[in-house]
Amino acid sequence: MTITQTGARVAGKDGRSRDERIRAVEEAAYRARHHALDMGEVQGQGYVGQALGAADMLSAVYTDQLRYDAADPHWDDRDRFLLSTGHYAIGFYAAIAEAGIVPVEELLTYAGDDSRLPMSGMASYTPGMEISGGSLGHGLTVAVGMALGLRLQGRGEQRVINFLSDGELDEGSTWEAAMGAAHHRLGNLTALVDMNALQADGPTADVLRIEPVEEKWRAFGWKAIRVDGNDAGALLDAFDELEAGRAADGQPQVIICDTKVGRGVPLLEDREKAHFMRIEEQEWQICRDQLTAGKEDAR
Repeated sequence: MTITQTGARVAGKDGRSRDERIRAVEEAAYRARHHALDMGEVQGQGYVGQALGAADMLSAVYTDQLRYDAADPHWDDRDRFLLSTGHYAIGFYAAIAEAGIVPVEELLTYAGDDSRLPMSGMASYTPGMEISGGSLGHGLTVAVGMALGLRLQGRGEQRVINFLSDGELDEGSTWEAAMGAAHHRLGNLTALVDMNALQADGPTADVLRIEPVEEKWRAFGWKAIRVDGNDAGALLDAFDELEAGRAADGQPQVIICDTKVGRGVPLLEDREKAHFMRIEEQEWQICRDQLTAGKEDAR
């Protein structure tokens, strides 16, 4: 396994051009996908497909959007990132390792005894993990409370970004939270929805039809944009568009991201049972080789 550490930093645009920002996100996402494969190999299985699919979204947050101090994950002036989908923790760990919040070398303890990186995200264990996610439908409710609390404290410029899944749109609590956010005009709240079209029980559309998603969020009072969640440029453009009107209109915002489970690794993209993957010992290097080849082909 080959893992490299990037320097700790406070994320932000820092006067970079759009092309520079896109390249930074793409490079971080590429490394994060390799990290996810390395962590998955430690256990031989896991939510690797979700980590690969969401790598661009998580990298856009930590490389370009979130204000944080890698040396002090509890910095009072930080933005908050909430991982409602606790089983995506493998992807989250890859992102915070790239951000310098945890050492890259620590990723190889993933899901092990006494590790700070359990298989499902737990705030009591992991630096930078704001909530213990996993019971789907809870994250946005907590995010609404955090966003409102920050505003009441006079910290309304600090953002709360909540990552949730398309499966969570089956949950009534998600829509109750959406109504609450719009009612309280929480312009400091952004939701990111991973529309990977897959749940534990099968394709999302077969479990419970949720479309039209974009129109539903708008009907609940949110400013909504739908993009290709595996396109760094589209993600950054969506963030920029929403940020431009955030202070003026006070609406909460949602970016609906269509993604591909296993993105970047054809062997895993084509798997029918991809929610929780068992990957054979000889397949891990094939996955890495395919990921590397895909990057080279894109040049």
